[in-house]
Amino acid sequence: MKWTASKLKALKGKQKIAMLTAYDALTASLVEASGIPAVLVGDSLGMTMLGYESTLPVSMEEMLHHTAAVSRGVEDSLVIADMPFMSYQTSLEAGLMNAGRFLKEASADAVKIEGGAIRGELIESLVQNGIPVLGHIGLTPQSIKETGGYKVQGKTSEQARRLMDDAMAVEQAGAFAIVLECIPAELGEMISNALSIPTIGIGAGAGCDGQVLVFTDLLGISGKPVPKFVKKYANLNPIIIDAVKAYKSEVEEGSFPASEQTY
Repeated sequence: MKWTASKLKALKGKQKIAMLTAYDALTASLVEASGIPAVLVGDSLGMTMLGYESTLPVSMEEMLHHTAAVSRGVEDSLVIADMPFMSYQTSLEAGLMNAGRFLKEASADAVKIEGGAIRGELIESLVQNGIPVLGHIGLTPQSIKETGGYKVQGKTSEQARRLMDDAMAVEQAGAFAIVLECIPAELGEMISNALSIPTIGIGAGAGCDGQVLVFTDLLGISGKPVPKFVKKYANLNPIIIDAVKAYKSEVEEGSFPASEQTY
């Protein structure tokens, strides 16, 4: 069964939604084989895959390349492409054109856009033109220069009211779901209860309708510190390093390849 934006939206109040990032065909196939209905090709690939210090340098061409690879790696999962910094902020026309490229050139099923009420007109335009949109409010990594870094959002009553208004605006504009990142758990639950579309939390508490994590964080691959909201379900970094060290040692001592690996 092919997952669609409308099918994911219909899970609201019926089933919690598990979402993961993926950046290539192999990872995407593993995520889908695990039963995950929605795969996010996050611009987090800037840090996880490309060695950037933030998401800001990630380009449209890089996102298209990785999204196309993910699309080739799945059959049924919903593929959501993260629109990179400055691919939609300059004008409605630019946002519509670039979002359309993800569907036409990379076989994505939907796009994700950061921002609340300020993105309402763009979201409405995309949806009216047949492009499903996943919203994203709270901590928005593309705005770290303005917010001063990766900080919890919505801690004051004024900030919380603004985020609630943003969430309502994103829903009214036609988004099928919305990511809530790094906000207090109580606020995450309040927003989730106020909306008729699913909320996907990342550091927003268990009261959200679903959760999303970065694939490499979940598996402990990078060996670097992870945010508080991450739970490592495995710690593969030392396992991978040990395996590579064993290979290096066997090559250097001449025990690999052995007869089993020789024609």
